[in-house]
Amino acid sequence: MSIAAHWPAIQVVMPLLAAPIVMLLRGSILPWLTALATSLMAFAIAISMASTVLEGDVIVYAVGSWSAPIGIELRVDGLSALLLLVVTGASSLTLFAARHSLTEGLAVDRHMLFYAAWLLALAGMLGILVAGDAFNIFVFMEIAALASYVLISAGSDRRALPAVFKYVVMGTIGATFYLIGVGLVYMMTGTLNLADMETRLADVTELKPIIVAAGFITVGLALKAALFPLHAWLPNSYTYAPHIATAFLAACSTKIALYIMLRFDFVVFQGNLIGHDIHFSSFLMPLALIAILVASGVALFETHIKRLLAYSSIAQLAYIWLGASLVSTAGLTASAVHMFNHALAKGALFLAVACLGLRFSSLTLNDLKGAARYMPWTMAAFVIAGMSLVGVPGTAGFISKWYFITAALEQGVQGMFIVAVILVSSLMAVAYLWRVVESAYFGVTEMSPQQAEKISEAPPFLLIVVWVAALANVYFGLNPEVPLALSEQAANTLMEHIR
Repeated sequence: MSIAAHWPAIQVVMPLLAAPIVMLLRGSILPWLTALATSLMAFAIAISMASTVLEGDVIVYAVGSWSAPIGIELRVDGLSALLLLVVTGASSLTLFAARHSLTEGLAVDRHMLFYAAWLLALAGMLGILVAGDAFNIFVFMEIAALASYVLISAGSDRRALPAVFKYVVMGTIGATFYLIGVGLVYMMTGTLNLADMETRLADVTELKPIIVAAGFITVGLALKAALFPLHAWLPNSYTYAPHIATAFLAACSTKIALYIMLRFDFVVFQGNLIGHDIHFSSFLMPLALIAILVASGVALFETHIKRLLAYSSIAQLAYIWLGASLVSTAGLTASAVHMFNHALAKGALFLAVACLGLRFSSLTLNDLKGAARYMPWTMAAFVIAGMSLVGVPGTAGFISKWYFITAALEQGVQGMFIVAVILVSSLMAVAYLWRVVESAYFGVTEMSPQQAEKISEAPPFLLIVVWVAALANVYFGLNPEVPLALSEQAANTLMEHIR
């Protein structure tokens, strides 16, 4: 057996083993290089597995050669391959930027702790994406969550600590609800393997515990994913975390919870609970539409750039669930490709914010007046990423909006209302991002000439990373074949389970 056959396991084991090694290193350079090298290797493995999946193969790996449902099974299909690219790519790119960004706000003797937590968060997310059973998903979900708490608490602002506390409380409730739901399903089926659950549920006659389990799992994961109105932990967590940690987590962490929800709702429940698709759609679609408008509306009035982008993320996450609530191949394709494209846009935006954070002590719109005069390349990258978030043609965000509108129009009259919400929210995105652009480009700075002289463009290495992220939005807007192919494959796989 070639080493490539072990990629699903190696990709998770690598960061798990590298984390304690990083803990033993001192200084700032060695921990950073070790974490970066590990992340890049995971990214290379993700590309290799995505290539295999694009050829039409589903990668199945039996841990210890014990086949499921007795043994632990790892699976990589279109959806998991797409998100493996998102997570490893976001981790690698943001780690490149961490060398300059992190040194401004964290003591050198804490760097190895930060990077160790980063690798554990990475391992947890990757473990969720390859796990084929509900219990290992829970284990890796907790590894990722605990490590994320550490990353957020490393923020220099003391308000990071109450933000983490709120996140811990909400995350613990979400994990508990998930575990209760899994326990109920296990009680009725006697298995934890997701594929085996689907098969055995067909023979279950008493479905009330399964309906209750579906409710617990959905609410628990909605808390983890910060779906409206269960989003209270997210704005402060993004605002007060280290800028580089925000860029990483905003690009991928909440999407992992959405991934688990899709797995359960479409693989386990849709084919076995009569009318589940109708209940699923009627419950989540209104919430998604309200979230898109409300979160975008709040962003219009935010004065701190990171809180503004945090509320924007809540709206964009609702887009993903809106597409899934259509319960159609087109809707699921739109949701999957938006997971990829939103990670590109929001990752680039927060990387640009990390550059601004090096030169400005405060990131309120008032304090960023005239920032484009001192940091023109940083703000230009911010504008490009913002255009992608809005959905301007030629950017990755346009591909997402086009597929959402196409999927909505298949729904008839109801679809016209959905399209109207999408267009209104896009205009709102233009408005709240314009507030940043207006302040940076046309605002009159209140700094003294002596203070202004101290502000310069971001370090070249960090600037290159930001521009790679920004131009990736343009590249995948003009060449969307790979994410679209994986998204279509993922949508077809999920829809196969609906009877």
